[in-house]
Amino acid sequence: MPKFQDLSEYAAAIAPVVNAAHVNVHAAAHRAVTELAGTSGVTPGLLSDLRSALPLRPVTRAGLATIYRYADPAGTESGVQEHLREGTLVEDPDGTLRVTGKGMDFIRDLYAVHAAAAGRVWAGHDLPGLAALAGRVLDRARRAEGGALEVMAPPYEPEGAPAGLLLFNRLAAVRYHRADAHAAAWRAAGLSTAEIVGLRDGPLRARIEADTNLRAATPYEALSENERDTLYDALLKLI
Repeated sequence: MPKFQDLSEYAAAIAPVVNAAHVNVHAAAHRAVTELAGTSGVTPGLLSDLRSALPLRPVTRAGLATIYRYADPAGTESGVQEHLREGTLVEDPDGTLRVTGKGMDFIRDLYAVHAAAAGRVWAGHDLPGLAALAGRVLDRARRAEGGALEVMAPPYEPEGAPAGLLLFNRLAAVRYHRADAHAAAWRAAGLSTAEIVGLRDGPLRARIEADTNLRAATPYEALSENERDTLYDALLKLI
């Protein structure tokens, strides 16, 4: 177990671990999600990315643009139109997107697939304990106005959801907090979206990453040092 000098260093170290644990479940569920899409006739697309937000609240076009801040807007809009054609989303006059009954049915099935995948690949670990720690981190995370976390948190958690599913979706939301921290850091450095995407390694990139780590560290104040160590070590074992 590495020793961290401060919360900023911890935030830098745990970020790729959170990402890898989250991606592990996505990879484990990929085949079942593909089969679900085939049998239901529903494109996962935006429903997969917004699965934990749409059941609780609509998503505005501004919120959608923030979630996909590095994506091609034309590609994002194409995805929206596909869901509108399939009847899984409906659009208000102002462009706000809401999930339909058909879309909600797919999200419930998607949650079941993710729950099964998490239970399989993370079997034998203290998932309730880890879900609780991740929940406390998420509760402390500041939801910046106009940020991705404001769209994605709190995540939809159906009654009786297994701990593996809770952990999976809470880790997804924690990732959005870091994404907002990174965006705030490169904006503070005077960069645009295109400029940060094209920025090479160097002093400026290093300063932005350091600022990102400072901003992303705050939620981990919710945990004691021992709890932070537990979270880091246990998530490593989920990869």
